[in-house]
Amino acid sequence: MIALCNNSEGEANVALGHWALHDNTSGSSNVAVGDFTLVNNTTADNNTAVGAAAMEGNTTGFYNAAFGSRSMNFNTTGRFNTALGSGTLSFNTAGESNTAVGFASLNQVTTGTGNTALGALAGTTLITGSNNIEIGHTGGSASESNTIRIGTRGTQTATYIAGIRGVALGALQQVGVNAQGQLGVRGSAARFKEAIKPIAEQSEAILSLHPVSFRYKKELDPSGDAQFGLVAEEVAKVAPELVVHDEQGKPLSVRYEEVNAMLLNEFLKAHAKLEAQDEELAKLKATLKEQAAQIQKVNARLETSAPELAAQAVEN
Repeated sequence: MIALCNNSEGEANVALGHWALHDNTSGSSNVAVGDFTLVNNTTADNNTAVGAAAMEGNTTGFYNAAFGSRSMNFNTTGRFNTALGSGTLSFNTAGESNTAVGFASLNQVTTGTGNTALGALAGTTLITGSNNIEIGHTGGSASESNTIRIGTRGTQTATYIAGIRGVALGALQQVGVNAQGQLGVRGSAARFKEAIKPIAEQSEAILSLHPVSFRYKKELDPSGDAQFGLVAEEVAKVAPELVVHDEQGKPLSVRYEEVNAMLLNEFLKAHAKLEAQDEELAKLKATLKEQAAQIQKVNARLETSAPELAAQAVEN
């Protein structure tokens, strides 16, 4: 066993295993347990490596903790990393402040920083991406950053989060989910849109929809509360653009937000018609009023001239 072979100035180091901390010269407060752990460390301080070849390539990186065979195996200058599990952060070289828990999690990261991964093989596609949180997720992209991913599509099929239902909040924004499963708030600003044009007659499709009352099946809603809405299969026949389909291409739900916009358009069209009718009615009222005034004038003249006309009739 050749441990701390070249140590000259380093203090408070612990080395147990073949070639553990072999090249250390002045690094202090390091713990190396296992063959070839921290073998190339020279001046770095406060590293803990437990497991065969853990932090084998580390030279000057400090405040790292690696538990598991070949964990942080290629780290050289990376700092403040925590790796728990065989092969975790194994290819990290200069990445900092990464946390990987689970077999081979974040095992491809090289220079990415601030990543957190939990679960076997979690975050294994990340390489240079930073500030990601990967929990039980194996997808994503190599350079993806600032993203949270929980679970793997096709593996987890239901989500339950406590502390949401029944909790009242104010100033809310409606959260939606896109076809890729990403959560977010639906953007309404013009900078997010293109090909903007009036709905015009498209909204007339909703006049053919048939709202219904119903109850969800017991497996979806054990309480059996009364519901009101539309049937996706029926909507698809009238306005297919209002229907969301599942991965098998079957109708799944109705885009009620779009229905609301179409309802508003029909309301505005009806309101414009009513305003036009009100204008016409006002004109008719004005005409009738004018005609009534003229008739009253004629009647007044007739009443004034009646005696004179009577006298003329007698003379004649």
